[in-house]
Amino acid sequence: MNPGKKTEKADKAVLYERLASLQRSARKEQIPVLILFEGMERAGKGVCVRELTLPFDPRGFHVAVFGKPDREERRYPWFRRYMMEIPEKGSIHLFNDSWYTDDTRADKDGKVKPEVRKKWTEICRMERQLVMDGMIVFKFFLRVSREEHKRRLDFPDGKRTKRERSQRKHFKRWEKGYRQMIEATDTPWAPWIVVDADRLREAGIRVMEEVASGPEKGLLSVGKTSDLPMGTDRAEGGRLEKIDLSRSMDRQEYKRRYDALKDSLRAMQEKTYQKKIPVAIVFEGWDAAGKGGTIKRLTAPMDPRGYEVVPVSAPTEREKARHYLWRFWERMPQKGHIAVFDRSWYGRVLVERVEGFAARKEWARAYEEIREMEAMLEREGMILLKFWLHIDRNEQEHRFKERMADPEKQWKLTPEDWRNREKWDDYEKAAEEMFRETGTKDAPWHVIPANSKYYARIKIMETILDTVEERLDT
Repeated sequence: MNPGKKTEKADKAVLYERLASLQRSARKEQIPVLILFEGMERAGKGVCVRELTLPFDPRGFHVAVFGKPDREERRYPWFRRYMMEIPEKGSIHLFNDSWYTDDTRADKDGKVKPEVRKKWTEICRMERQLVMDGMIVFKFFLRVSREEHKRRLDFPDGKRTKRERSQRKHFKRWEKGYRQMIEATDTPWAPWIVVDADRLREAGIRVMEEVASGPEKGLLSVGKTSDLPMGTDRAEGGRLEKIDLSRSMDRQEYKRRYDALKDSLRAMQEKTYQKKIPVAIVFEGWDAAGKGGTIKRLTAPMDPRGYEVVPVSAPTEREKARHYLWRFWERMPQKGHIAVFDRSWYGRVLVERVEGFAARKEWARAYEEIREMEAMLEREGMILLKFWLHIDRNEQEHRFKERMADPEKQWKLTPEDWRNREKWDDYEKAAEEMFRETGTKDAPWHVIPANSKYYARIKIMETILDTVEERLDT
């Protein structure tokens, strides 16, 4: 055997063992690893993916291939299909193309579309969230020369796609667009690794070496040692104590107004469906504040084919293995549909904070993560309404005792509900900070006096109708 080839084979065996060791370490430490491949069509992404996965245990990795969004995927927020494919803890996922795969071609003046640049900003924020949660992100851009790209496209292996034809004709514009993408999204937490892919063999080796060097670069501890702002941990303003809980409504008035609102609720659902506008309605509040009863009356006049009620409880093991927002991305409404969340992603800064299920650095950074997610959804046209149903301690105790005395409602009351009463002040402090940190112009918190269930229900329905109508008219 040629000595050079023998040495090359030995070096590759060492490289394979390093990659296998990285996979074992990631599994042992429960660290998710995401590896993205971007570049021109025929740049060699498939070859690099194949080479890189050869040393891996196939039970511990997954390859996601993203083509043009299909009809079902286009009904949801654009980022959802990618979020659904992020790796769970201890697993490696490879994206053949990724959330960067878009029309990055520059125009004749060398500029990229503003909407594409907005996506780049959103992507950087989401990548930061994933890395801060403990994920390792490798981003590879496979760069090919114009001559090599033309040669590969001219190879007689079938018809070219629309994207391939565009890249062949406007190579320089695409190259300028990709260069701007790399400059705009090369971040300390997820830097780009640009690989010369004119020679695929060398490109594959370079990719493997970069991934294998992860442990030496300290990547396996990146999510554990990162320092972030810890939040204010204080509650200023006393918003809840200013709520007038004496607001009330008698049964006769409630029935009259509710009957009058039913047609409006049906009409609202029909309008949002026709205009393909998604609506998400979030309900938070004290135990026994009336969330369930309000949701039941709110949805009763609607067509059940166009809405979904999402009851949120403690995350399952499958959900805990991923970023905490993952399970909510999965349940976001498609265009023209309504999702009603009975509790929500705000559990991270409420129950998980108070009960110690989330570390301080986790719930403290969640305010910014939630604002970023909601802003992304709103920019895509989603109407987001957030309600806090507020009652006082005496009213809560009264409702707890009523449930205990009613056999048909006893299931609603748990020992945990009684324990939570003992931490009322802690929950109130957390809620006050949540209002201040996550209430925005486009998605403000509506704090509803709910000592009177009838008043609260009507107030919420009217607020929903007014907000949706205002958005539809803009």
